[in-house]
Amino acid sequence: MSEEIAALYNTEGKQIGSAPRSEVRAKNLHHAATAVVVFDRAGRVFVHQRTESKDVYPGLFDFAAGGVLQDGEEPWEAAERELAEELGLSDPLNRIGEGEYTDKHTSYHGFLAWALTDEEPTLQAEEVQGGSWWPREELLRAIEQNPERFMPDTVGLLGGWLAAFPGPGVA
Repeated sequence: MSEEIAALYNTEGKQIGSAPRSEVRAKNLHHAATAVVVFDRAGRVFVHQRTESKDVYPGLFDFAAGGVLQDGEEPWEAAERELAEELGLSDPLNRIGEGEYTDKHTSYHGFLAWALTDEEPTLQAEEVQGGSWWPREELLRAIEQNPERFMPDTVGLLGGWLAAFPGPGVA
């Protein structure tokens, strides 16, 4: 199996090159990634725990499904692919927008969305070790009380949005 080739991006959200994923991680090259927050009809958020084998932030909790864009991949198609791969869901995406995130472990241009599902997620065992539905307020409280347990990039890009978002218009 050949190594995944990641799309390198600039801060304006345009692809400017590509590199093997291992090089992107080793040199913390600026790339692109997706993040999709999933709600159920009760307005709860699906929170999952990453496997210990992940190449960045292993074992942390995340409230968005997503991942690295591959070379030449359209961002919103990548978001749909990642949602299907990680959680087995194919619900329509509602675009939130784009954002930038950089720390000592990763640097990327994020394509951000949310989805509403009637399905129970089917977890990809290689990437996700467990997950459950959390009431939004409970999730926000947990992030505030124990931020080190959650993906810093997801919190950085989507935490404020989640706190302000009135919900997916459900009962």
